[in-house]
Amino acid sequence: MTEETAVIVGAGKGLSAALARRLAKDGFRVVLVARDVEKLAALVAETGGHAISADAQSPPAVEAMFAEVDRTFGTPDLVVFNAATRYRGPIEVLDPVDVMDTYAVGAYAGFVTAQAAARRMLQRGTGSIFFTGATASVKSMPHSVPFAMAKFALRALAQGLARELGPRGIHVAHFIIDGGIASSWATQGEAGPPDKWLDPAAIAETYLAVHRQHRSAWTSEMELRPWVETF
Repeated sequence: MTEETAVIVGAGKGLSAALARRLAKDGFRVVLVARDVEKLAALVAETGGHAISADAQSPPAVEAMFAEVDRTFGTPDLVVFNAATRYRGPIEVLDPVDVMDTYAVGAYAGFVTAQAAARRMLQRGTGSIFFTGATASVKSMPHSVPFAMAKFALRALAQGLARELGPRGIHVAHFIIDGGIASSWATQGEAGPPDKWLDPAAIAETYLAVHRQHRSAWTSEMELRPWVETF
């Protein structure tokens, strides 16, 4: 069992919930961050987690959130950025305001979160900062340009920070979730084997394993996909 602290930004159902459960099982003190924390009540009760309401696009709000974590638990050992919004449509009808919001939630908020986390972790010389990507991190599809713009940018952020912070003791990794997650996409009675969707609990196991890696063999990027997905 550990006494580490994990902060999950953009917490909700699916991967965030599975990650919170797995980390709590391993003894982590889990902090769940979302704009609407009421939706996290059941997860907080289940995991013994600590919910904080914050808009990850706002540097003052993120700083206030981390300050609360500092006071309650100290510097976090693991920060996972899992926020995103999906805005779709053909290019001729996309609303520029909604496109900018998609980018702000999925990419700029990642920078804001990582900067606040890095400032704290660098003082201690250890810690992990993880970013959740998607198929759209490496392949932009029709009608999904806003989402892909954010995910491409988030991947660039992760790559740059891995090179910058790795030599200073901070493990930065980006996870390409290449496929649908069961809790988000699977429907009752659908055809096909159940493991055609990514199991969020299995993804959570992988995140924890990467956090536990020895510094001599760190992963900076990992692709996770069910066997049905093509490369």
